[in-house]
Amino acid sequence: MIRRFLRALGNALLVAGVALMVDAGLTVAWQEPFSAAYAHFVQGGLNGDLDELSAAGPGAGDVAALAALSERDQKIAYLARSIRRQVPKGQPIARISIPKLKLGRAVVDGTDTASLRKGPGLIESTDLPGLGGTTAIAGHRTTYGAPFHSIDRLKKGDRIFVGTPYGRFEYVVNRQRIVKPTDVWVLERIGRERLVLSACHPLYSAAERIIVFAEFVKYRPPSKGKWASVLSAKTGSLAATPQATP
Repeated sequence: MIRRFLRALGNALLVAGVALMVDAGLTVAWQEPFSAAYAHFVQGGLNGDLDELSAAGPGAGDVAALAALSERDQKIAYLARSIRRQVPKGQPIARISIPKLKLGRAVVDGTDTASLRKGPGLIESTDLPGLGGTTAIAGHRTTYGAPFHSIDRLKKGDRIFVGTPYGRFEYVVNRQRIVKPTDVWVLERIGRERLVLSACHPLYSAAERIIVFAEFVKYRPPSKGKWASVLSAKTGSLAATPQATP
């Protein structure tokens, strides 16, 4: 009886050991598989919520306020502030797309532990695109879908897109830096629109941060729907191209 129990226990430990080795191997090769499955499931719901936000359009109060603004840049800035106020912490607020990395993810508002488990997060002290400041997005590199696993591959000239209900913003990478976690200067406003991506560095360590800086190059307004109708304007300085998708 004891011999059979020990044999069964030994087999169970062997299976558990193999499972741990497989998990470790997958984590080293790409990302932690169990949290990745969770993030994949959650992202489906986040994308659905973003679609609903885009379909709903601005509220009646926002429409009235926007009618008093003649320039498109003013309307974009108003909508950026309004959406930031309306979206609860940890909920989807934008989409990020990086063609070189074949990455497309919903971005949530906030970078606390619970929020970053869902996907990339908009850093609280920075702005949504369209306010003429810094938009900074943080993401994991080895867990919870590892959205920023390969941002070290981004080079000067690579394109990044951030989609919002009020239009799509295109950025071009211009440099990359490795900094200390305390180097908050990377998030400061610099007097113009830009995008900053942040993740832990090196892989499997939080000792430093890898920062990707990208300059704003183009804005594409929504081509149809309620958001498009409220963004009609007499003037605007942002270069526009039709047919944007959030």
